[in-house]
Amino acid sequence: MIPSLPRSPTARAAPWLYAAAFFAFLFLPLVVVAVFAFNDAPYPAPPWRGFTVMWFGKLARDSALLHSLWTSTLVAGWVTLLSVAVGTANAFLIERTQFRGKALLSLTMLAPLVIPGVILGISILAFASRIAQFADDVFGWEIDALRPGLPLVVLGQFSYIVAISTLTISARLKRFDLTLEEAAYNLGATRPAVLWTITLPYLRPALIGAAVISFLMSFENFNTTLMLVGADAPLTVLMYGRMREGASPVLNAVSLFLMVASALLAIGLMRRSGSPKE
Repeated sequence: MIPSLPRSPTARAAPWLYAAAFFAFLFLPLVVVAVFAFNDAPYPAPPWRGFTVMWFGKLARDSALLHSLWTSTLVAGWVTLLSVAVGTANAFLIERTQFRGKALLSLTMLAPLVIPGVILGISILAFASRIAQFADDVFGWEIDALRPGLPLVVLGQFSYIVAISTLTISARLKRFDLTLEEAAYNLGATRPAVLWTITLPYLRPALIGAAVISFLMSFENFNTTLMLVGADAPLTVLMYGRMREGASPVLNAVSLFLMVASALLAIGLMRRSGSPKE
């Protein structure tokens, strides 16, 4: 379409109507959840009964919910640490080395992204349980880490989140100017010094981005976690169980808390990315 040609009022309004409908679909449910976290009623839905912050007080006294929040944070921390570390190693393997079967290996690394989370969780659970049973039958070893619980939750989430970290860091490493490293080597720098002072500072935005994405994806994961969870339920699994028993505005309160925390994290990351480099 040529911009200079006259358009009807309908054609001019169509993009704005589409954008308004899209953002309403995206944000209206979040707004409803946030508003009814302050509703003075025992249910998280209309009609409005008055303003109250009572549900946030109940959230602060809900030990099970707070424990699940800490469990999700703990799991997300381990998944983030493993995903960034292994994703960085994968990125260097893919971008800096040449060997037979490299394309197949790269494809295999990304395969978990296309596997449904439920299938991934069931597969990991079945495989780990068989190994644990074999170790118990043959050697008499009781390996609790291979039974349903937080170690398996970390392993299950890591198995696909690491692929996203790998892609994020590889995209940044691919644009790196190798002559910077070569100049440092010519000046007598060692490999660890070059890695620490040149390569990793260049990768810092990708490392931070991969860490944030890994943490948020782990924190909100449900499908894989549900298949692998043990006695300590992360927040998503606990909220699912409570929703089945009967929704409470306390869940709205914790949802609003998580929305604000995620927004602040995203704003902080954007401010850091947009700040001028030293």
